[in-house]
Amino acid sequence: MTMTNALTDAELKAKLTPEQYHVTQEKGTEAPFSGEYLKVDGAGTFACVCCNAPLFTTTGKYESGCGWPSFWQAIDDKAIATAPDPSIPGRPRTEILCSQCGAHLGHVFDDGPQPTGQRYCVNSLSLTFDADADK
Repeated sequence: MTMTNALTDAELKAKLTPEQYHVTQEKGTEAPFSGEYLKVDGAGTFACVCCNAPLFTTTGKYESGCGWPSFWQAIDDKAIATAPDPSIPGRPRTEILCSQCGAHLGHVFDDGPQPTGQRYCVNSLSLTFDADADK
């Protein structure tokens, strides 16, 4: 999957907070239970903080207890890219990235609810939220 990022590194640094830049560009992680979007009321769409690509909706969100916003499905099959993450020796993980710009979002695990069995564990700092105005 080809990822394109219309913003330069300097533009990203100007657009994002230092914390958002660290998470999305340097594969950082926010502290558990600290994220703005851990608990969200109402319908809406979560998008990439870097490029505004839609990634998840509240209909696919659930409370996993892990400390980060969790989703059992992406908004569609093309929204999320994955890559192996060998950063923890002996505990391989699968990184999730915005398929449009390559921003680091978090990780996906095979311990989520049905029907997908997936748990997309996402940093709030990598997201924006747009509440549905008509709901």
